[in-house]
Amino acid sequence: MTIDMVAALRALGVIPLIVIDDPKRAGDLARALMDGGLPCAEIALRTEGALEALRRIADEHPGVLVGAGTVLTVEQVAQASYAGAQFVVTPGMNAKVVEFCAGQSIPVFPGACTPTEIGSAMELGLDVIKFFPAEPMGGLPFLKAIAAPYGPLEFIPTGGINAGNLADYLGFDRVVACGGSWVAPHEWIEAGEFERIRQTTAEAVRIVHDAKGRA
Repeated sequence: MTIDMVAALRALGVIPLIVIDDPKRAGDLARALMDGGLPCAEIALRTEGALEALRRIADEHPGVLVGAGTVLTVEQVAQASYAGAQFVVTPGMNAKVVEFCAGQSIPVFPGACTPTEIGSAMELGLDVIKFFPAEPMGGLPFLKAIAAPYGPLEFIPTGGINAGNLADYLGFDRVVACGGSWVAPHEWIEAGEFERIRQTTAEAVRIVHDAKGRA
């Protein structure tokens, strides 16, 4: 299952990180992402409405690959999975969360940014992790340096990724996809600026296609 999920994320190139307060806006958001060519959403469990928004997208827009982000506990994994999450992303290395996900066959991508954290992830059998926070830690040069000793391990850089540096990250052959909130910022969602989100999504898709064309 994880291999299929990784292949799906690799094909997309970008994982929109979504912070949403009002679940009623979830449908419009999902349509904007789909219309822009990026049927994927990582719903950050940072708001009271996050789980309901996730559930609505999973139920009403099955063509969208929907996951749960900012997952901190095993309980949140269970809640997100019940709501329809197809993958889980965590900000840091939490062995209990990773082991629970493995036991439930839920693809999980924990955050890591140090050799110790990366080593812990590999000990838990992971072959793809989130590199977070990407830009504050030193960006692509740091990622390339820290990835070098870890063979086939692949990364999902997140944190400070935008249209300006997306292509550079995707040009690194150890990057599966990039996560980021610039495609659908929280402020745009709350303001109902879904056409703007569609346009930004389409721009991200063009960048991904161009980057893959150069690869």
